[in-house]
Amino acid sequence: MRLATFSHDGQLRLGVIDPAAGTLTDLSVAAPDLPGDMNAFIALGADGLAAAQKAVDSAGDEARLALDAVTLHAPNWPPLRDPFAVGRNYHEHAQEFHDSGFDATSGATAVPDHPIIFTKATTSVSGPFDPIPAHLDQTNTTDYEGELAVIIGPGGRGISKDNAFDHVYGYTVSNDVTARTLQHQHKQWTIGKGLDGYCPMGPAILTADEAGDAREMRLRTWVNGEERQDAKVADLIFDIPTLIETLSEGITLLPGDVILTGTPVGVGIGFEPPVFLKSGDVVKVTIDPIGTIENKVE
Repeated sequence: MRLATFSHDGQLRLGVIDPAAGTLTDLSVAAPDLPGDMNAFIALGADGLAAAQKAVDSAGDEARLALDAVTLHAPNWPPLRDPFAVGRNYHEHAQEFHDSGFDATSGATAVPDHPIIFTKATTSVSGPFDPIPAHLDQTNTTDYEGELAVIIGPGGRGISKDNAFDHVYGYTVSNDVTARTLQHQHKQWTIGKGLDGYCPMGPAILTADEAGDAREMRLRTWVNGEERQDAKVADLIFDIPTLIETLSEGITLLPGDVILTGTPVGVGIGFEPPVFLKSGDVVKVTIDPIGTIENKVE
């Protein structure tokens, strides 16, 4: 199931996308007793999904909307809290970043011994087709990072790697947009990666029951039609179970939490000289089988 948060007629609603038909079933019409907030819906777990599927199967024309007639938001909008994110989590990108001169934290080795965890500000979260407000970066060194984002379902603390996928609700596409000079200047990455609008996500949550093996997902990023990134999730240094175990060791994960898993090689600072985003550029990130986000730089 592809779950989306969208606006229609000035109201924020939940829906189920049918990509083949180019339509969305409005759950506020088809299943008005279900929560209108994605995080509350996720907390219902399998019962919520079963109720939504029943509603979709029986929905009439009044509940179906054309996708081009609605505005899609980040699927977990409004965010539960700051998204978690992971730095230097693909081997080639770890070396690329280490060699770029913009990494102020790596020390002597490119590949970390443990996952590098940081957060992006709640206000950085934006929709799958919203603009990237690069004018907020006065250093003019804004870069892209296409990433798979994991959505937590059943929460908890002390989750083991063996049980980690039991806590995955689904997946979405994200772009960990980064102001590189700010990232370098401030050592810790909150400011460089947390600017408003610097975390586009979407277009939907593909639920785990339909996603298949996440390791086989293919991530690709284009800038102005030029392919820059192409990798499989299997290439992660620290896989999804390791990330969940690491985070939950002392932090209680909550239904609706988001974990950005890291970006592969091919970002702008990997070029010689670096190639940063500029006004008018268009960044597209696709992860098969989830979907695509596309964001114009402003």
